[in-house]
Amino acid sequence: MTTTQTAHETIAACRDVEVVYGEGESAVRALDGVTLGIHPRDNLAMLGRSGSGKTTLLHLFGGLVEPTAGAVEWQGRPLASLDRSARGAVRAHGIAYVFQGANLLPHFTAFENVAFAAQLAGGSALAPEAWLELVGLAAKTEHLPAELSGGEAQRVAIARALAQSPDVLLCDEPTGHLDSDTGERVLDLIDALQDELGFSLVVATHDADVAARLSRELELEDGAVVREDRS
Repeated sequence: MTTTQTAHETIAACRDVEVVYGEGESAVRALDGVTLGIHPRDNLAMLGRSGSGKTTLLHLFGGLVEPTAGAVEWQGRPLASLDRSARGAVRAHGIAYVFQGANLLPHFTAFENVAFAAQLAGGSALAPEAWLELVGLAAKTEHLPAELSGGEAQRVAIARALAQSPDVLLCDEPTGHLDSDTGERVLDLIDALQDELGFSLVVATHDADVAARLSRELELEDGAVVREDRS
């Protein structure tokens, strides 16, 4: 069993978690005894190759996957103790995602994509156009996703996530579909927004250069934590 140290104060934590998909000979152990805490204003990279377990770990924290063994906690409460409605509230209010692809609603404008996320979260600190201005897209509010570049679509996805006013922003390969220059600009934007807004940031990546940008680095291999460093 491989574990990492957790601080006393955590927003979310998983404790000795295992995730197994399937049964019998076809069973796949995606996570194997991982303990990890996400702290206030954390700046955490999960580094690993495809199949290492990093996306499963993100989904555990977001309540999208249930552990086969162990426990996942949100603000000190086990997620397993929450009913479906309460788990949905955690996902809507406390945790937001930015995926490898922008995953925007194709028939909604940039404004409508952000407004829809804010509505699901029960409101937002800023109006949708203000979030889009914050990510440099004030002139693109009425554009559909097909009318945006890859970098612009990913910035709309960031605005959409932040409109939920999350405590934790989970990013799964957020630059995976972007060229290197655009990817750097997207990562610079996420860094600047974290400094300004104070959310905790967790980035899953296979790219060591991306992981090196964050102050806390966790490496996964075959579902286990094999290394943790702080800069």
